Amino acid sequence: MKSISLFIFLFFFSVFLGTAQSKTAAVTYKTEANISYRSGENLDEYMKERCKLDVYFPENVDSFTTVVWFHGGGLTAGEKFIPERLKNRKLVLVAVNYRLSPKVKSPVFIDDAAAAVAWVFKNISKYGGDPKKIIVSGHSAGGYLACMIGLDKHYLAAYGIDANSIQKLVPFSGQMITHFVIRKERGIPDTQPLVDEFAPLFHVRADAPPLFLITGDRNLELLGRYEENAYMWRMMALSGHKQTTLYELDGFDHGGMAEPAIDLLLKILKK
Repeated sequence: MKSISLFIFLFFFSVFLGTAQSKTAAVTYKTEANISYRSGENLDEYMKERCKLDVYFPENVDSFTTVVWFHGGGLTAGEKFIPERLKNRKLVLVAVNYRLSPKVKSPVFIDDAAAAVAWVFKNISKYGGDPKKIIVSGHSAGGYLACMIGLDKHYLAAYGIDANSIQKLVPFSGQMITHFVIRKERGIPDTQPLVDEFAPLFHVRADAPPLFLITGDRNLELLGRYEENAYMWRMMALSGHKQTTLYELDGFDHGGMAEPAIDLLLKILKK
């Protein structure tokens, strides 16, 4: 009888120990770099060079949130990177390159952003990501691209994706009026605002994904960037959108706001 009791005790203890070890097992991460998000025979050399993305993912877990990250650089410069402070948090992270001005004209870079996000929707489950939990974010020009493809539905629709399938949009100091590079193409100066089909503000709508607008200090930001985002917040509310939030990071300029904005992004991911 004692031997049977001892056997039962050891059995349940081993089950408990195995469960505890599995819960505390370290999550390991892997990166697959320079994946082409465009395919076909009609790709030119610049498309082959720039239409690439990196995927950083946990190897031994799945069904986690994916953050798509678009780099900044004014649509004229910049290189894809995985934000360091988003690593090791059981997230799938996708860093995207896109074609740049002046080698291309608008809306090529917006279309590249849409093609990349469409690729994520169609492929991220292979890396453990949940297609229902895709966050689109980015800093400066990257924030502008995130908003354009999330609000103007026709860009993603061209790739068979409903923009409303994006779980959240989290632009860091994104331009909400027509981007200054596009205005430059038309001979319009930086200080002359324009709101047309290339402005996120042109596409305010009540049924958009939840939108979290983050800017630096209004007195330190670029060219009225806080005010653009504040106007976006107001117009989204007036359109009937119930989930637009505006954050101003006091004391941080356009470049410096990106680091503290990561803290906000991590909180937003939990909402």
